[in-house]
Amino acid sequence: QVQLVESGGGLVQAGGSLRLSCAASGSIFSIAAMGWYRQAPGNQRELVATITSRGSTNYADSVKGRFTISRDNAKNTVDLQMNSLKAEDTAVYYCNAAVLTKPFSRSRDYWGQGTQVTVSS
Repeated sequence: QVQLVESGGGLVQAGGSLRLSCAASGSIFSIAAMGWYRQAPGNQRELVATITSRGSTNYADSVKGRFTISRDNAKNTVDLQMNSLKAEDTAVYYCNAAVLTKPFSRSRDYWGQGTQVTVSS
């Protein structure tokens, strides 16, 4: 009973910015980590950025210095600020969360439905 909903995708010119948001809801005891992944047609899904509940972040080399991930633990939300966008950033972006639904349970991954980001060159 965990649901992730993304928002903020759209069409933007190269060099522009977008901010993606994701909200988790449902039977959540805790969320160990949240992150963003992306997938372009014909490509593998790849990690973009992750953040733990304590704020430790990890970024793909291709987005370092351009993207910033942040989260609000109290609200179970995660954002991705994307600056200096390039055509190669075009993809469907998926929100991910490693969720514990009860104490002492093993976390499992939940995924949002995805939001399209298109960068025109």
